[in-house]
Amino acid sequence: MATRNSIDEFMKKSTETLEFASEQFDLSSRQEHYNEEEFSKAQLMLEEAVNELDKLMDVANDQQRERLDRTRVQIQTLQNQMILGISYE
Repeated sequence: MATRNSIDEFMKKSTETLEFASEQFDLSSRQEHYNEEEFSKAQLMLEEAVNELDKLMDVANDQQRERLDRTRVQIQTLQNQMILGISYE
């Protein structure tokens, strides 16, 4: 079972990653290709978050899995938006 601290740390880190990636996506949609390096960094951070999430899912209890699943949906939605260049806002 994953410790509560490890889940909480991941949730904090993933929230920060989502905020950073969302900012980069917004900038990218306004500035086209002028922030490619930061945009790529944001995509990499999202992928790393998914990989870490997968590891936590293996050791999480049911309640933690539910929380992680909600985070996975947020991360993958933003990843898809960034890849397709579509904003749903």
